[in-house]
Amino acid sequence: TLVNYSGDDEFYFGGSVYSHLDAYCPPSKRARISSPFASSGNIYEEERKPSIETLPDECLFEIFRRLPGGQARSASACVSKRWLLLLSSLRNSEICRSKNAEESSDDVEMVSGREDVESESNGHLSRCLEGKKATDIRLAAIAVGTSSCGGLGKLSIRGSNSSRQVTDLGLSAVARGCPSLRVLSLWDVPSVGDEGLLEIAKECHLLEKLDLCQCPSISNKGMIAIAKNSPNLTALTIESCPNISNESLQAIAQFCPKLQCIAIRDCPLVGDQGVASLVSSTSSVLTKVKFQALRVTDISLAVIGHYGKAITNLTLNGLQNVSEKGFWVMGKAQGLQKLTSLTITSCGGTTDRSLEAIGKGCHNLKQMCLRKCCFVSDGGLVAFARAAGSLENLQLEECNRITQSGILGALSNCGSKLKSLSLVKCMGIKDLAVETPMLSPCESLRCLSIRSCPGFGSRSLAMLAKLCPQLRQLDLSGLCGINDAGLLPLVESCEAGLVKVNLSGCLNVTDEVVSAIARLHGGTLEVLNLDGCYKLTDQSMVAVAENCLVLNDLDVSKCSITDLGIIALCHGEQLTLQVLSLSGCAKVSNKSLPYLRKLGKTLGGLNLQHCSISNSTIERLEGALWRYARSQR
Repeated sequence: TLVNYSGDDEFYFGGSVYSHLDAYCPPSKRARISSPFASSGNIYEEERKPSIETLPDECLFEIFRRLPGGQARSASACVSKRWLLLLSSLRNSEICRSKNAEESSDDVEMVSGREDVESESNGHLSRCLEGKKATDIRLAAIAVGTSSCGGLGKLSIRGSNSSRQVTDLGLSAVARGCPSLRVLSLWDVPSVGDEGLLEIAKECHLLEKLDLCQCPSISNKGMIAIAKNSPNLTALTIESCPNISNESLQAIAQFCPKLQCIAIRDCPLVGDQGVASLVSSTSSVLTKVKFQALRVTDISLAVIGHYGKAITNLTLNGLQNVSEKGFWVMGKAQGLQKLTSLTITSCGGTTDRSLEAIGKGCHNLKQMCLRKCCFVSDGGLVAFARAAGSLENLQLEECNRITQSGILGALSNCGSKLKSLSLVKCMGIKDLAVETPMLSPCESLRCLSIRSCPGFGSRSLAMLAKLCPQLRQLDLSGLCGINDAGLLPLVESCEAGLVKVNLSGCLNVTDEVVSAIARLHGGTLEVLNLDGCYKLTDQSMVAVAENCLVLNDLDVSKCSITDLGIIALCHGEQLTLQVLSLSGCAKVSNKSLPYLRKLGKTLGGLNLQHCSISNSTIERLEGALWRYARSQR
């Protein structure tokens, strides 16, 4: 009962119900009358036996620690709030255990069948409390109820009850009852401070992952205790904790030799001293690093570049005090030899010079993502592409100094391993008809994504067509400036066969392009998204039905499709759609019902919102599809 309950703090035990446990009032008990009665005339005096409730806490504590098993302790905790709190104060090491006692299988059965209590592969339990469900009483119940059911292995607290917040009392109960805790996540719990974390450090020596977000009451005192008592700590995340400083990171560096992942964000007291100590002390094991919105300088990046020998994933975001020199030294130090993924966002120190140094110094870099790096221009991008010989994935987002020439130059100089290029909101790209020298095609490129770049037009697309002959995936969503003249050369140049095509929001695309895609790539095309291409008509549906053999996902929302287009899809003999979206196709009416019923035999998803189909027709369609699905079981 303790482990399973989730809701309004109601415990159900036997036939009694004690509701609203957080505001518990002891129920009245029926008097137990001794026999025989003492008589004095016509007046009977009843002799009351003493109740167990009159025992002091010390005596109850001694009783509870001698209960025969976890089921008995869980049952006792359901009696009253007082008993629950006493049992939650009982440390696992204080329980008196019989040498021949064996745990009852009923204890494990109590946990089954609940969505919010999950049994993990290692036998430990997982629990997540969010919002108003996060209270000290629930934590106490978890501590008592899970102590004999394999132990609580993972606890996540997301926010807390506005009137009864999670405090150190609840976290201490978990620490005492759940020494098997391995993963602890605390988000937005302002009333949890160092005392609760000290109890976790004292009792939970198996802790492997700690995630602290918006915990203003936790300071170096609690973090240092965790560091000294958690030798198995492998992952640490600290976000928006204003009282955690360099001293905590130095302790982590000293006492946590197995640390592999570190993420620190928006902690104003963390600086170069803490970051340098952490990175240099864990250089042989630290593989994933994320620093965001910290007051670090070039020194920290120089240390990362020199000591980050094991780092494979590095994310640097909003480091305003790091200059070009810091990024340049990070690349020149030659220490990031195992780095495969690098993400840099909103860092003014990322320039053409520093980007080229990173490309030359990180020989195994496979994935590069640059966001809002306003000082990177065409020259730096081309130099980086030429230097980073192992690069497979390049993402550019809101890098507004990058132009058409930079993109074409990077593709031509990237080497033979680049598989994916993504451009998002790069406003510097203009659709210019410029003469370009003979550029080498990028034979390795398989995925091209250009989204929400308003200046990217048909001329730019036609130039790309000459450089990307082996494309398999194409995403041009939100490019209002492209038309058939730019798309047709690209579609016709893809020799390998397109598998996924997304043209959503390309307002000027017509049936001619869709017919070409279906005709040239119908044998490989699996996903086609034409959402918002309002110029498309039933002619496109005819081409899809006749040529697409393996298409399983089709989105023609807000297109000019009519009932005739649905009939054409239905007559596609080899077409086996699994997902079909017709949202906003106002010309699709009730006449399509029998054809939608036939298509529905293979569909797993069908979107008919904002079509001219009545509710009664949709209900009949649902009923027909349900009966068909049932007959196939």
